Amino acid sequence: MEQAEAHNGSGAGEAPSAAARAPATPEGMALAYGSLVVMALLPIFFGALRSVTCAKGKNASDMPETITSRDAARFPIVASCTLLGLYLFFKIFSQEYINLLLSMYFFVLGILALSHTISPMMNKFFPANFPSKQYQLLFTQGSGETKEEIVNYEFDTKDLVCLAMSSVVGVWYLLRKHWIANNLFGLAFSLNGVELLHLNNVSTGCILLGGLFIYDVFWVFGTNVMVTVAKSFEAPIKLVFPQDLLEKGLEADNFAMLGLGDIVIPGIFIALLLRFDISLKKNTHTYFYTSFVAYIFGLGLTIFIMHVFKHAQPALLYLVPACIGFPLLVALAKGEMTDMFSYEENAAPKEAVGDAKDGKTELAKKEK
Repeated sequence: MEQAEAHNGSGAGEAPSAAARAPATPEGMALAYGSLVVMALLPIFFGALRSVTCAKGKNASDMPETITSRDAARFPIVASCTLLGLYLFFKIFSQEYINLLLSMYFFVLGILALSHTISPMMNKFFPANFPSKQYQLLFTQGSGETKEEIVNYEFDTKDLVCLAMSSVVGVWYLLRKHWIANNLFGLAFSLNGVELLHLNNVSTGCILLGGLFIYDVFWVFGTNVMVTVAKSFEAPIKLVFPQDLLEKGLEADNFAMLGLGDIVIPGIFIALLLRFDISLKKNTHTYFYTSFVAYIFGLGLTIFIMHVFKHAQPALLYLVPACIGFPLLVALAKGEMTDMFSYEENAAPKEAVGDAKDGKTELAKKEK
């Protein structure tokens, strides 16, 4: 777990307390951390389920982004450079203007992420006779044979309704920075990350989680860079829940927090294990449930250690060994270790998917 002032994108703990702020009650702390655990589990569970079918989406933007072992090895380095860059930006430039730009960026990104998240659920509430028109947003570069699609997005009237609803939340967040609006965006970011970021194999997942394990421990315990950035950074990159909700209601301000990195990073590994379960064709989800329980165990252990030692802890320090170790032990016991590490996902390139769709369309026309 991590105190809010000591972490940016990953970690969990308590927000810094003002001198006059009363300490959180045991009931308030239990409610806050219990709520954070539940909120963390929701995007992992549903994001993993949606990751199985997301490649069947109608838009190129709905296609998963596959992370290779090379990408995984680079990721901690890129994340470290980004963190250090933000640290220098906040040291050199005005914090107010940087946060204004970040607020606008996450305002747009949050609306799109939330709209994508709620669209499948909202479609069930629209009446059958709801007027639905199809639209297409197309941007191309070049002309003739060199023409290349930059954006090709198909949507309908129902998607526009979801976008409008998400925009209301966006304006609420932009004007008030309310913790509920922050959490709606945070949950949307997390679910989209788990759904659309695919590891190509288990080895890649181990490389990614192992690298970020070192990254998390180093930047939390080794320097004050993450402390400074987290103090200055205003964005929905963490889930928060007030520990004084019972006393102050929705205007509570003593927050416990959980960084989105502690949800998405283990989440994409758990989603990979679900897809591996399905590939075995045994009608069981052994590795998915094992890793899911391991995540709960790791997060619970993080909370326990933080309160025993009264010191902020990087959550990946406990989540990574649990999420990797538990499934590997199960695979070893079942004699499926070779199958697990030989499982490979090769997502088709978006251009190839588009060509395949066009080919099917032409074939259908000829048959008619």
